[in-house]
This record gives sequence, structure tokens and C-alpha cells, in this order.
Amino acid sequence: MTASRTARERVRAELTREITDIARRRLATEGAGGLSLRAVAREMGMVSSAIYRYFPSRDDLLTALIIDGYNALGAAVEQADTTCPPGEFLTRWLAAAHAVRDWAVTHPHEYALVYGSPVPGYQAPEDTIAARVRDVTVLGRILADAWRAGAVREPALEAPEGLTAEAEAFHALMPDVPDSVIWTAVTAWTTLYGWVNFEVFGQFNNTIEDRKAAFDHSMRLTAGTMGLAQ
Repeated sequence: MTASRTARERVRAELTREITDIARRRLATEGAGGLSLRAVAREMGMVSSAIYRYFPSRDDLLTALIIDGYNALGAAVEQADTTCPPGEFLTRWLAAAHAVRDWAVTHPHEYALVYGSPVPGYQAPEDTIAARVRDVTVLGRILADAWRAGAVREPALEAPEGLTAEAEAFHALMPDVPDSVIWTAVTAWTTLYGWVNFEVFGQFNNTIEDRKAAFDHSMRLTAGTMGLAQ
């Protein structure tokens, strides 16, 4: 009975993976808003009613794709950070930033799913939270490590008093880091993802040709904004 149950679980896992692989490919042609369980079932040669045993609704399939996307991006950023010497904070920041960009330009439709426009009618459940913060957890850890090592300069511009409470949400990622430094980090992160969004969604077309070099330069400038020693 145990062997039979294991075999069923293996078949289910394989079919689930096939469904998500097909759905991921269809994102490129139909977008997240056009994703259809029935269309995925037809491509698999499966009756439409059978696919609901694996994903009860389109939103469940979208959630699985979103979690996969966040986890893949997070794993890429984590891997990039681990390849750097722990005390070389600028190197770690640049490696993590390039990992975000590299993953995004290689997987533009998956990146669009997690960092693009919201899908009409879809609201991400709490199940996505752990995967969603993997990349920014690395970015926060780099700055927190740099702060503890004395490798970060506090900005001359203090955060407005009204933003003190807002900074609390980031203290879990950057414990013991002053609010003023936290806001430089938030500024850096929005610059990072803003740049990547511009590139993935074609805003640099006919404007910037050597985008990797331009990105690297921008991330070095952004490191200065965060107060990371050059």
C-alpha cells in the first residue's frame, strides 16, 4: 500500500509539474490575465474536469506560478550572495543586483508575473509571502551586515518623523539599522527593480544599448546612496 501511494504521489507530482510548465509557457503568449485551465488541459490532452483535481481554479494555478517565480528569483539572489566574500559588501550588493537583472531578462514573462502589473481579479494569498521576500531578505542582510561592520555611512538627510513607524516593517530584514539607513535601502531597492522593470518592459529600447554596463554603473551609484564604502 505504501509503494502504491508513493507511485500515485510521483505521478501527481509529475503531472503538476507538467501543468505548471505548460502554463508558464502560455504566459508568454497570453499573459497572466489570459491564462486558462481549460486551455492548459487541452494542450496536455487531458479532459478539462481532470485538471481541477490538481488546481481547483485559475487563481490556484497563478499562485503556484507566482510562488515558483519568487522562489527561482530568490534562489538566484541567494546563490549570488554566497559566492562573495562576506566582508566585501559592495561586491555582494553588485552580485545580488546583477542576479536580479540576469534572472529577469532571462525569464521576462515570469518576472512580469511577480513584478509587473497586477492580474485583474487576482489577489495573492498569504502562501506567497515566504517566497516573495527571499530576494529582499538577501538585500537587507547585505546592508545590515555592512552596518554592523561599520562599512555604511549614515546619510546627511534624516528620515522625516512620519516615516519612523513605516520603517518598522523593514526592521525584521535589517535589525539594529537606523531608520535613516533603512530609507536609503528602500530607495536603492526601488532603483534596482525600477531599472529592471524599464529593461524588461522595453523602456530602454532605442535609448541604452549596453544595458549591462549601464546597469552596473547605476548600481554602483546606488551603493553610494546607501552609504556603502566604495
